[in-house]
Amino acid sequence: MNTNNSQNDLNQISSTNMDSDEISLKELILKLQEWWSYLLSQWKLIVSVAFLGSLLGLGYAFTQKPIYKAEFSFVLEDEKSGGGLGGALGLASQFGLDLGGGGGGGIFAGDNLLELMKSRSMVQKALLSPINVNGKSQSLADYYISFRGMRKGWEDKPQLANLSYAVNADVSKFNRTQDSVLMAMHQEIIGNLLSVAKKDKKLSILQVAVKSENELFSKSFTEALVSEVSRFYVETKTKKSTTNVAILQHQTDSVRNQLNLAISGVAQSNDDIPNLNASRQVLRSSGQQRQIDVQANTAILTELVKNLELSKLSLRKETPLIQVIDKPILPLPVEKFRKLKGILLGGFLAGFLFVIGLIGRRVFQGLTE
Repeated sequence: MNTNNSQNDLNQISSTNMDSDEISLKELILKLQEWWSYLLSQWKLIVSVAFLGSLLGLGYAFTQKPIYKAEFSFVLEDEKSGGGLGGALGLASQFGLDLGGGGGGGIFAGDNLLELMKSRSMVQKALLSPINVNGKSQSLADYYISFRGMRKGWEDKPQLANLSYAVNADVSKFNRTQDSVLMAMHQEIIGNLLSVAKKDKKLSILQVAVKSENELFSKSFTEALVSEVSRFYVETKTKKSTTNVAILQHQTDSVRNQLNLAISGVAQSNDDIPNLNASRQVLRSSGQQRQIDVQANTAILTELVKNLELSKLSLRKETPLIQVIDKPILPLPVEKFRKLKGILLGGFLAGFLFVIGLIGRRVFQGLTE
């Protein structure tokens, strides 16, 4: 008996839940129909606002200046394995001879090279590079200030009235104002104009892109930045080997000079005593000492020349190859906010926001009633 009663109670609860769900669904559909009817009643106002938004979007498209994009892509080929040369360098190192081979590649591993291109020193050096405008040479920094119209905002600042940057100027000699403006340009460029990335994580192809309102600046700055980074990269990679070559070259030249002096000394000794008395052998000592110097310097020079040639070979092998794939060519691709996009986007945003506003106002009125 109790079991039957429990079963009846469960059936009643289940039936009640189903009725409740059905009522809730009906209420939701009715509510949506009510909202839809309300919005349809306001369609003229919604269309008017959307039309106004389209006009605003069209006006925005007209005010936007075209953006010129310069792209520079290149690949770095760096010999990491020594091969036969590596064996020769290893053998030389066993005798205490350091002929290079380190190269300093660690600082350029991973994404370090990408960050290097955004660094303040590289960007500033690129900004101090020359650009030819209407037959007149000036720095990219001065040209940037000119086409960006920055001097208009400096009219009430006497310290900025005659601000300029000479081509390839020494940054260490800049005053506080020059440093501040140059730093502001660096922040603006890396924040809005410059992008550096790999085309593919699995590839070593790097791509540098610059977007600006000035076509000539986009092209010239991209080329100047890649040139500065490439020069710094090569100098850093080959610095140790270049130093070793210079030291070995200096030592080789010094020993060769000493050898020439020793050879001249032997000849001079023979000329001074043409008919040496057999009983005066002590007179031969000077010539014999110089002959020993000749032999010693000859042996030293031979080894130095070998080491010098190995070091030069190491330097050539460590010098990385920077192979340009694509470089910016005028005319540059243009990116512009299109008029059709402005009309559609402006109309949609204005209509959508207005509809949200109508719904919010109606909800608020329902809560206050």
